[in-house]
Amino acid sequence: MTDSEFDLLDELYFVQPFGYLLESLGWSEEKLLETLQSACEKGYIKCLYSPDEEVFERFDMFKLGRNLYFLATKKGLMEHNAL
Repeated sequence: MTDSEFDLLDELYFVQPFGYLLESLGWSEEKLLETLQSACEKGYIKCLYSPDEEVFERFDMFKLGRNLYFLATKKGLMEHNAL
């Protein structure tokens, strides 16, 4: 887990929209999207269309990420808390 993924997971104990993460972390949109993509690929986070509708199909984080919500997965929380 990278330092950026660790910091991201700090914010994802509850479902959060992209805008909240952008403001809370103070990163550029590109850094946030790259970190979300990486964390998603590793199974650390879930991506959601709405707070209760998970995205199951493959998608382009750089096209859709700004409109999604995110939540840490059990795997992500276990990795995060092990460090």
